[in-house]
Amino acid sequence: MTSLSKAAVPAAVPGAPANGAHIDARTWMAVAAGMLGAFMAVLDIQITNSSLRDILGTLSATQEEGSWISTAYLCAEIVVIPMTALFTRAFGARLYMIGTTVLFLLFSTLCGAAWNLESMIVFRMLQGFTGGALIPMALTLVVTRLPASRRAAGMAIFGLTATLAPAMGPTLGGYLSELYGWPSIFYINWVPGVLLVAGMVYGLDKEKPNFNALLKADWLGIGLMAMGLACLTIFLEEGNSKDWFESSFIVTFASLSLVGILGWVAVSFSRPDPFVNLRLYGQRNFLVATVLSAVIGMGLYGSSFLLPLYLGQIAGYTPMQIGEVIAWVGLPQLFVMPFAAALSSKVDNRILCSFGLLLFGGSCLMNAFMDATTGYDQLMWTQVIRAIGQPFVMLTLSNFAMQGLPPQDMPSASSLFNMTRNLGGSIGIALLATSLTNREHFHSAMLGESVSHFAPATQQRLDALTQGFIANGMDPATAASQALAVVDRLVRRESYVMAYNDGFWIIGIVLIACIAAIWLADKVKSPSGASGAH
Repeated sequence: MTSLSKAAVPAAVPGAPANGAHIDARTWMAVAAGMLGAFMAVLDIQITNSSLRDILGTLSATQEEGSWISTAYLCAEIVVIPMTALFTRAFGARLYMIGTTVLFLLFSTLCGAAWNLESMIVFRMLQGFTGGALIPMALTLVVTRLPASRRAAGMAIFGLTATLAPAMGPTLGGYLSELYGWPSIFYINWVPGVLLVAGMVYGLDKEKPNFNALLKADWLGIGLMAMGLACLTIFLEEGNSKDWFESSFIVTFASLSLVGILGWVAVSFSRPDPFVNLRLYGQRNFLVATVLSAVIGMGLYGSSFLLPLYLGQIAGYTPMQIGEVIAWVGLPQLFVMPFAAALSSKVDNRILCSFGLLLFGGSCLMNAFMDATTGYDQLMWTQVIRAIGQPFVMLTLSNFAMQGLPPQDMPSASSLFNMTRNLGGSIGIALLATSLTNREHFHSAMLGESVSHFAPATQQRLDALTQGFIANGMDPATAASQALAVVDRLVRRESYVMAYNDGFWIIGIVLIACIAAIWLADKVKSPSGASGAH
């Protein structure tokens, strides 16, 4: 069995240090700084969610307008991720990482000082464009700076940034906003940002820039890619609020996204040196890994979207209380990931990924039985189970995506893998937001048929409520009206609870169904410390 895997995948990535080579402190410092950057960039996708009400109040904006605060960041981030390979070739990893981090910190500061909604959206877009590069660069540093025997540890830390950051975003945002005000969620980036720059200055050697790479770049393909991905993100993020294809705005952006993406693909396959190598999708392991990465993005961002909404709307939790619940999906991963990394070199990664998907999907199915009284105590264990499963999935998918690729394709592979996960998150949130709206209407209509004036149980409840209001000093007409309003709120509340449960059902079933898909990939193990055999 091992000989088959060993034949299929090189023991060491050409161009990376030889397997078993000693890695000095400078290299580890650079890799750690890269991980810090990826964590910071992913964290900032959702860190505004728990503080959005305060931000909108300060900027005098509506809830619908405020959705552009997250959309602008995500849109710019998804666009820049595929361009990272080109910018790395042009500027070198060291200069590009330092420059983009400094700009990210500048735009983060301007976000905290935004004076109206328009300025906030512009600064968030620029923040996403500069921060997005930090995500694929972290994975690129792992596969190009570490020998095969150490890559499992690097992949484990990278997987941790991808799963821990979405969980910790609402938590950290809620705490900072409540204790220091919402601008602090942007200013806090200076702490990891300065450490990142220091790590890059110390850990990476200077490289001679190759500005000819920019002059010779496929700018037509880049333009089509930017248009396609940006319009697709806007289409997904704004579709539910604008009733999808009933809106000319949505139809326009859907058309532009289709034209841009198809044009990008056509131009890329017609050029011998595209800015990002889409031909990687022709490799089975990479294709399976990226497709499942998109599904995991749906699960990661989808569950992080549904649960805070439920806790705020149904349970009435404050941002800080929501953060305390969500934290349980993050903290256990710190202990699980080293264990998963050790197993990845000994056990077929398809088995580990299947185990992780089973736990991740199972935890979502456990959340599909919530009621209006579900809170911290009931949700803690589902979060812990999710935290145990997620590291096994992200670590193994990274292994499947990057194993056996030549060094010149590593930046492209890293960019496409991370872009797909973020796009999957956008698709998942869009589908779940639409499902939440539609299923709430459905359940409300179904409950409304049962809870009618002609139902004896409803009449008894209305009479009891009316008498209670009268006993508190209300006149009979007002008391009857208030009783009817209470029943109506109960129906709406239960309809939303059932709709949230449906959303978790969808996530859980999809994740568990992916167990079959992972077995389409070849057998892969992380290299062992001694020989690098798989």
